[in-house]
Amino acid sequence: MKRTLPNLGFGLGLRTDHYQTVIDSQPAVDWFEVLTENYLVDGGKPLYFLDRIAHDYPLVMHGVSMSIGGMDELDKAYLRQVKALAERIEAVWVSDHLCWTGFAGVNAHDLLPLPYSEEALSHVIDRVSQVQDFLGRQILLENVSSYLTYKQSVMPEWQFLNEVAERSDCLILLDINNIYVSAYNHQFEAQEYLDAIRIDRVQQIHLAGHTNNGSHIIDTHDEPVVDEVWALYEKAIERFGSISTMIERDDNIPPLLDLVEELNSARRISESILAAKSESTLHIA
Repeated sequence: MKRTLPNLGFGLGLRTDHYQTVIDSQPAVDWFEVLTENYLVDGGKPLYFLDRIAHDYPLVMHGVSMSIGGMDELDKAYLRQVKALAERIEAVWVSDHLCWTGFAGVNAHDLLPLPYSEEALSHVIDRVSQVQDFLGRQILLENVSSYLTYKQSVMPEWQFLNEVAERSDCLILLDINNIYVSAYNHQFEAQEYLDAIRIDRVQQIHLAGHTNNGSHIIDTHDEPVVDEVWALYEKAIERFGSISTMIERDDNIPPLLDLVEELNSARRISESILAAKSESTLHIA
């Protein structure tokens, strides 16, 4: 199994600010990504709105608490909740991050990078396999933005991500902004990262904004996508083809129509790149 899930088109992260607008206006968005942990409850308004929106749009789930690289045992109670929610809303797929989020039962509430070592690789592969068996489905893992590196690392991040995907048979959620942020912070070439990722493992793309502090960039999701990330997205579409793409916005959230217009920029870029590739192929033929 590789990239066998459907291409959903162009989506947005579903945020509480926009619940009613989505229901009332039925915006021209192909799908929504929901933050898993916001809905692991027995009732209330979040689930009420989610059920309403799930009736009209495909939904995917994106979590921050799996701690796939952590040393604590996998939280089976959490995974049972994730599985139940995925079944309830008929989630097209479930994703989380290639990271660790805590230790000894303490949640750091951050997406902490891993050492890219053989030991960490074996550990993550085993845990991904356990999660996929438990959920009864492939999961997607996202590359995180990072602000530190480990002396124990023996391979670049992109090789580690590829190895995890291949050896555990999971899929990749490729965050283009995170590649740009980490490339800036650690002084490697973002294009080298893109060129190394297995084409047949990328199922979804994230786009987002960030805060550039000069010496480093923080992945804040509180600004529009910058030109440099749009340029990298163009390169991603050239390499990976038509991929489900969405925009994340977690703070300074604008009106929904503003985000829809930003999403349309991604749609136009993708359509333009794919049309050019198709024309080039016809000319060669």
